[in-house]
Amino acid sequence: MALMTKLAVLADRRLIQITGPDWRSFLQGLITQNVETLPDGATAYGALLTPQGRLLFDMFIWADTDGVVLDVAAEGCEALIARLSMYRLRSKVAIAAKDGAVFALFPGDAAEQPAGWRPDPRLAALGWRAIGEAPSAAAEPASLDAYHAHRIALGVPDLMRDGLSDKAYAVEADFDLLNGVDFAKGCFVGQETTSRMKRRGQLKTRLCRLSFDGPAPPVGAEVLCTDGPDATALRAGEVLSGCEGYALALMRLDRAFGRPLSIDSRPVKLAPADWLLPTLTLQPSGAI
Repeated sequence: MALMTKLAVLADRRLIQITGPDWRSFLQGLITQNVETLPDGATAYGALLTPQGRLLFDMFIWADTDGVVLDVAAEGCEALIARLSMYRLRSKVAIAAKDGAVFALFPGDAAEQPAGWRPDPRLAALGWRAIGEAPSAAAEPASLDAYHAHRIALGVPDLMRDGLSDKAYAVEADFDLLNGVDFAKGCFVGQETTSRMKRRGQLKTRLCRLSFDGPAPPVGAEVLCTDGPDATALRAGEVLSGCEGYALALMRLDRAFGRPLSIDSRPVKLAPADWLLPTLTLQPSGAI
C-alpha cells in the first residue's frame, strides 16, 4: 500500500530575495552551486562556506526571471543577509528578507511530481518543496518534527538544525553526494579545501546514519567503539540529531566500520543510507 503523502510547513525556514542584473555573477563566485547554468524556474541546493572550507549556511536556490529566492534556515537568515551584503561590493544586486513560508510534501516519488511543486534537489525520496503559498495537493497535514524524522530516516543532514555550521566541511557533511557542490563550476569561497578533500577520496570523517531500538539518544552524545586497544573504548563519533530508531552522527570511519558501537552503553549500528553506502565501502577500512 502506498504511503499517504504528507504536507508540512517548514517553520524553521525563511526566504531571502536577491534581485538585480548581477545576481547570477554575484552568487556564482560565492556559493558551492552553479547558478550561471541554473534555468529559470529550477531549484538547486548549495552552501556558503568559510574561506577555510567549513560550512556556514545552506540554501535552496529558486531561480526566476527577475532574480533568485533563497530558502534558508531561519536561525541564520539575518547573518546570511549580512554576510552576502559584505560580499556585494560593486555588484548590482539588492538583498532583502522576503515574506512567505516554505512547504514540504513527502515522501517523494519523482515519477508523480504534483503540479506547482519542485523536487527536492538533494534526494528524490525527500519529496517536493514550495515557497510562498502551498500549491494544492492531496495530502494530510504533518508536523515539522514529522518532516525532520523523515529526513533523518533517509540519512540527510540539516546544516543548522544538526549543528554543522562552522563545524564540518562540505564533503564531511555529504554535500558532495546530495547535489550541494558543483566541482566543475570554477571558483567559490572555500573551493580549494573542498576540491582537495573530494579529489583525495579518502575521508577520516563523514556524516552517517545510525540505527537502534527506541528513542533517539541526546544530541552531542558520544558514539563509542567498544573494542578499542587494551579494551579501551574509542570515541567514534558524535550524535547530531535523531528520531525514533535513527540518528545522524559525524563518524570516524576508521573506527566505525564493522565494529561494535554504543551510546551510553546502549548498542547502536552504523546504518548508512543507500545513497551513501557505495562511497563508504570504497574507504580503505573495508566494507561495513
